[in-house]
Amino acid sequence: MGEKNGALDILTTTTDKLFSWCMANSLWPMTFGLACCAMEFMASAAPMYDTDRFGVILRSSPRQSDVMVVAGTVTNKMAPVVRTLYEQMPDPKYVIAMGICTIAGGPFRTYNTLQGVDRIVPVDIHVPGCPPRPEAFIDSILLLQEKIKREGVLRWKPPPLPPAPSGIGHSLEPPRPGESVSPVPEGMLPPHRS
Repeated sequence: MGEKNGALDILTTTTDKLFSWCMANSLWPMTFGLACCAMEFMASAAPMYDTDRFGVILRSSPRQSDVMVVAGTVTNKMAPVVRTLYEQMPDPKYVIAMGICTIAGGPFRTYNTLQGVDRIVPVDIHVPGCPPRPEAFIDSILLLQEKIKREGVLRWKPPPLPPAPSGIGHSLEPPRPGESVSPVPEGMLPPHRS
């Protein structure tokens, strides 16, 4: 590869290192707080921890973000929203799952709780805890920065999206007049007792 177009390889490698350094040091996470983990996430942006010193600037729009931080319990009803917001983010994009409820459902092993956000979006960094401390979130930012520098931005390929779990593949659009929508997806209702 180096023999054929050596100058091109040098240029691409140098450019990739520059872009990776820029991207790693200017992460723009989109906040998606669903429960108590969001409080610790917000504390990490406060003056005591100050994530701005790592180049982290919080955004409220998925179209301006390159990192999605999912913090809290994701229900089956909220899962399509999380997936849609992820798909609206520009490439390259990364996901941080913050808290045990986000990672594996936490203590909520019920029919309406998603048992891990990695079932609907690919997760790059898991931050365990209930809730995780702001220091743990800062560590996840540093880990993500290292990952970006190591893997490069120009070589980034979108990870395959996991299939949507059964029962939550419905559209986010409101029903049209005359159209009925069941509030509980098929197969999620308990058996009828007579």
